[in-house]
Amino acid sequence: MTTTYKDAGVDINLEEQAIKGILRQLDMPLAGHFCGLVGFGDYHIAMCCDGIGTKALVAEAMKKYDTVGIDMVAMNVNDMICIGAKPMALVDYLAVEKIDPKMVEEIAKGIAKGAKEADVSVIGGETATMPEVVKGFDLSGSCMGIVDKDKLITGEEIKEGDVVVALPSSGIHSNGLTLARKVLDMKRWGDELLKPTKIYVREILGLLEHVKVHGMVNITGGGMLNLKRVLPKGLGISLEKLPKPQKVFLEIQKKANLDDEEMYKTFNMGVGFCIILDEKDAGSVNGKVIGRVVCGEGVNIEKSFVL
Repeated sequence: MTTTYKDAGVDINLEEQAIKGILRQLDMPLAGHFCGLVGFGDYHIAMCCDGIGTKALVAEAMKKYDTVGIDMVAMNVNDMICIGAKPMALVDYLAVEKIDPKMVEEIAKGIAKGAKEADVSVIGGETATMPEVVKGFDLSGSCMGIVDKDKLITGEEIKEGDVVVALPSSGIHSNGLTLARKVLDMKRWGDELLKPTKIYVREILGLLEHVKVHGMVNITGGGMLNLKRVLPKGLGISLEKLPKPQKVFLEIQKKANLDDEEMYKTFNMGVGFCIILDEKDAGSVNGKVIGRVVCGEGVNIEKSFVL
């Protein structure tokens, strides 16, 4: 029996329709990108928000809460750096069914650890007890950053022949867990699913100091479909040398009986972040070239199917 992400309760296509509805109502700079912008003199103030999703349910099942705060920070700062912005400050939002001081302290440990790794200051937050709304807990945050206007990276400079360099993920990160939880045994795979999302801030900001980058993509919900978010009209991506995914993805695929297409549009499959740049600069990145920019549309993987 096949169990897709939609079968598990998450319909990516409906989410895309909902987002398009939001964008029709709101005039948003960089609509569809990973961050929003506000002009401020010679700079842009960048803002984004994200949460840990149903990774909260994995933490509850394992009674382990000290890593999910890292995920919350990572999901925000990894989006922020996609436009070349340096994350500066973050606020968190923790909603709980019932307050548990020990659990809250453990979550805070993770937030502090993630913030240190990302070189971002946690300047405030909100904790809300809402037993009629929340079952268990939910954790999210909002991040603010800054980027010089002349150093903003939007994908506009991506051209045919550019290469896509992949940075490895630490595992499943914080996406696709609704499906993963449905098919995996938590006693065996719970610790693997709780591995914190990798934070790429220092690596990327260091790279931008000496390499011209045309586009960057945080591989989150939607998997490799995220690459479409930065492509100029008329350009697509051909992925031909994808790395072998970690065991957790292979186990999910086996248990859910999914084809490659469904897996690569649901999970990161071992690729946590992608950098698009001129082929001559690829050697400057500590990653693997997995494909290139071509004329066309969409994301083509090994020419077997199109996302």
